[in-house]
Amino acid sequence: MNQINYQKELEKIIQKAEKRKAEGDKPLRLFLHSCCAPCSSYCLEYLCPTFAITVFYYNPNISAEPEYRRRVAEQKRLIEAYNSEQRGYPIRIIEGDYEPSRFYEMAKGYEDCPEGGERCFRCFDLRLRETALRAREDAFDLFATTLTISPLKNAQKINEIGLAIGAEYGISWLPSDFKKKNGYKRSVELSAEYDLYRQDYCGCAFSKAEREREKSGKIQK
Repeated sequence: MNQINYQKELEKIIQKAEKRKAEGDKPLRLFLHSCCAPCSSYCLEYLCPTFAITVFYYNPNISAEPEYRRRVAEQKRLIEAYNSEQRGYPIRIIEGDYEPSRFYEMAKGYEDCPEGGERCFRCFDLRLRETALRAREDAFDLFATTLTISPLKNAQKINEIGLAIGAEYGISWLPSDFKKKNGYKRSVELSAEYDLYRQDYCGCAFSKAEREREKSGKIQK
């Protein structure tokens, strides 16, 4: 089965959105789930000239509250910097509820899944479902996520989940594979430029434990 090139699908939508703007229409409103400031850095740089973006920071998978607070603070700092530089349309941010209990409830029975497996897919669904609900409530044109920028995340699966949720809730999904066209490389450059805190694990207790095992040499990737 041929995989869909979601980066090309995104480029088609951007072209249509730019044509709308050229004809005098208002920019499309995008509700963008963000997992962290470093991953969002390139996504926002790439999208804010075209879309009126509201970042939705909803990540109940981040198990430790100090870690959560540090990451959300970095997200807000980056957006403030981008807005001060007038890179495109002003970027807004909405912080969702911090509710790790929802993540642990979702993860029951999947605690021993390796990173990148079914537990992660269920986590994507949890976060994107909340994003879609909020996007529909506030009448956004599109919803999306920064998650596809990571080389460690399955962009095909993320897009499949996003498309299915969008169809279920009646809100259009913006497809993406942000790692393409050197997107991930650019996010690393921007993280250095803005001195962003870059964590070395996804956020949950399971990913942190796996990362610690990797660093200790007990497992090989």
